[in-house]
Amino acid sequence: MTSAIYPSLKNRVVVVTGGGSGIGAAITEGFARQGALVVFIDYADEESVALEKRLSDIKPTPLYRRCDLTEIDRLQLCLAGIADTTGPIDVLVNNAANDDRHGLDDVTLDYWDDRIAVNLRHFYFATQAVAPAMRKRGAGVILNLGSLSWRLGLSQLSVYETAKAGVEGMTRALARELGVDGVRVACIVPGNVETPRQKKWYTPETEAEIIAAQCLRLRIEPRDVAALAMFLASDDARAITGHEYVIDAGWR
Repeated sequence: MTSAIYPSLKNRVVVVTGGGSGIGAAITEGFARQGALVVFIDYADEESVALEKRLSDIKPTPLYRRCDLTEIDRLQLCLAGIADTTGPIDVLVNNAANDDRHGLDDVTLDYWDDRIAVNLRHFYFATQAVAPAMRKRGAGVILNLGSLSWRLGLSQLSVYETAKAGVEGMTRALARELGVDGVRVACIVPGNVETPRQKKWYTPETEAEIIAAQCLRLRIEPRDVAALAMFLASDDARAITGHEYVIDAGWR
């Protein structure tokens, strides 16, 4: 598949949270192959180190930084350290999330707090950490990964879907607040993406049902989401902010 090249992304500093596997890994690789300096934050060492090694032929080589994103103080220190090393962060991709299944009766207060921390809270505070430098420069892009699941009302995901609905609201609010200083904020809303993690939830029969519900009879791949992220981060999308962009093959 022939991919677009965005000259404006060359030498940009891009940070991807949860960038060591799945959709995040595809986003990490996609930006790196555009010539951006990519730093990906994760805490899954095995997968992240393997990705860093696999992409070591790319120059500049993507860098892995280990951090638990639920520890906000450490996350913000990590982002500050990245900026000190690479220069100002041009693009932040808030991607990290966890869609473990759960039922209403099983959700405790601790589980609720943990899932909101994993799926929503760090998006806000990572943005808080990078926004001042972006505002000072009058430029910057923040991309938040949402989910189609809450729009469809899928079962066994109520806390996750609550968080992902919040991601869209946060995107619109921060786009308004930061736009006056030239910073763009947008939300990418994937449908059902074929990743190793997602495969564990589905049988061949349920996969067939998903494809049958889509307008396009294909499986969305992580690289498809990465392609959208790269366009939205590029100067070609300079007038795009404050909205959600669905990539779901027409899933209804």
